[in-house]
Amino acid sequence: QVQLVESGGGLVQAGGSLRLSCAASGRTFSNYVMAWFRRAPEKEREFVAAISWSGSTYYADSVKGRFTISRDNAKNTVYLQMNSLKPEDTAIYYCAADSGIIMRLTPNYYDYWGQGTQVTVSS
Repeated sequence: QVQLVESGGGLVQAGGSLRLSCAASGRTFSNYVMAWFRRAPEKEREFVAAISWSGSTYYADSVKGRFTISRDNAKNTVYLQMNSLKPEDTAIYYCAADSGIIMRLTPNYYDYWGQGTQVTVSS
């Protein structure tokens, strides 16, 4: 079993930065694919970034070059560093874990979810 607790959301001006953290508990955490999704108002949840147990990463085109996903297996923590934030990045951001190997891009493949943290980017 995996439990995810997110933190780091908040209000930031356009062009600013935020770092989201996802603290995970579970005996086999290091073997999980970890990902970030987000849901903007009146939109469905969309993929943001994923990272494998070995550190391979994949990003949505909308955030590539601005966001960086990383993980510290020793601390059981996954991070999302968000730079050059735009108002369209405003959304609830969710951390997710998948016991598989493939980095899935759709939310229904992920087994565990955090509660979500609000990110608001003002102009």
